[in-house]
Amino acid sequence: METILIVEDDITFALMLQTWLRKKGFGAETVSGIVKARKLLEEQPFDLLLCDLRLPDGDGISLLGWLRESGRPVPAIMMTGYAEIATAVQSMKEGAKDYVSKPVNPDELLKKIREALAERTAAVPSGVAAPPAPAAPKREREEGRFVEGESEAARRLDEHVRLVAPTGLSVLIQGASGTGKEHIARRIHALSRRQAGPFVALDCGAVPKELAASEFFGHVKGSFTGALADKTGVFAAADGGTLFLDEIGNLGYETQVQLLRALQERSIKPVGGSREIPVDIRLVAATNENLEQAIAKGAFREDLFHRINEFTLRMPRLCEQYEDILRYASFFLEEANRELDKRLKGFDEEAAAALLRYDWPGNLRQMKNVVRYAALLAAGSEITCRELPAEIVSGNAAPPSLSLRDGDEEAERIRRALRQAGNNKAKAARLLGIDRKTLYNKLKLYGIE
Repeated sequence: METILIVEDDITFALMLQTWLRKKGFGAETVSGIVKARKLLEEQPFDLLLCDLRLPDGDGISLLGWLRESGRPVPAIMMTGYAEIATAVQSMKEGAKDYVSKPVNPDELLKKIREALAERTAAVPSGVAAPPAPAAPKREREEGRFVEGESEAARRLDEHVRLVAPTGLSVLIQGASGTGKEHIARRIHALSRRQAGPFVALDCGAVPKELAASEFFGHVKGSFTGALADKTGVFAAADGGTLFLDEIGNLGYETQVQLLRALQERSIKPVGGSREIPVDIRLVAATNENLEQAIAKGAFREDLFHRINEFTLRMPRLCEQYEDILRYASFFLEEANRELDKRLKGFDEEAAAALLRYDWPGNLRQMKNVVRYAALLAAGSEITCRELPAEIVSGNAAPPSLSLRDGDEEAERIRRALRQAGNNKAKAARLLGIDRKTLYNKLKLYGIE
């Protein structure tokens, strides 16, 4: 299967283009900028590049120059919403095979893709082996399966994870249920110097008060009724690695005292045991509660809070990551395909629009369940509104369209869209019915910050 890399910062358009290409029998991956495109091109081979001319961190022409200088003969087709002859000619001089104007004509694009791939195949002489492809990346083994969001909130979270992971700081992850706190804890472990050690997770909300000490520190046989054998607690099990304590705000006061002592002394004593056992763990804790308020009410120890909170990560809600909704949905669909032995290629336009309209109060956990449910029901090649739960299709009405008009009211309509979108420019552009680059031009024209 021939593979195509799409470099496009309009995430919705990129994902729809990816789905369309997969329907046509191609492999397709998407990235939103020059830096990520270079990284992916270094990690794995691609047969063709579909690249926007103007990107947040540079332009497509500079990427063509990098391909040429690094000796990577990947044919490229440039996409532009500006239809500027000068830039199109320049991209051809830099090595692009062709260009297309936005809005893209699917038949025209497919023809140019096939022509570029045919030329590439013909360029390799018969009987001559093609250059060896770079080794496939080991990212999945090293960090687990994940998808990086492209929204500002997701990029900020990822940056903070990468900054804190190599340190030994204790991390407190704060966020609503379903936002992926354990997933982030596992990423911290995978990116840390302890990645070869164990990752041990404990849901503090599921631990009975009377068994908390045994769960944390273990016990010796006969130490209490029901202790029929020695038990290893989570501290000893995580020795040399990372201990993840989920919903730490649910711990009782007495257990908090015992936990604080273990963290301070870096040693534990199993229930019924007679000697201290040294442990070397890195603590990552998570909560969906406001621990500062719990401290004020006397329900959580302030000294323990400061011990576990050397660095705080705040998980964004899914509704704060509008640009990432379809990206996450596509990721969960890939998982559902593997789990259910399906071959679904994406979401049709109406289903995608419904996913974007919905508020997702259950966040990523809810989305994963919705996508799996729809994938199980789907009989065609795509998920449609017929397979989505009723609350997703009819739940939240889409915001009214704010299409631009000529005249004095245009600037005010832009300001209104920005307020409605929480100053998220990608979302505001969709509300206005224009692409993001046009919005940036309008912002500059009217001097809107």
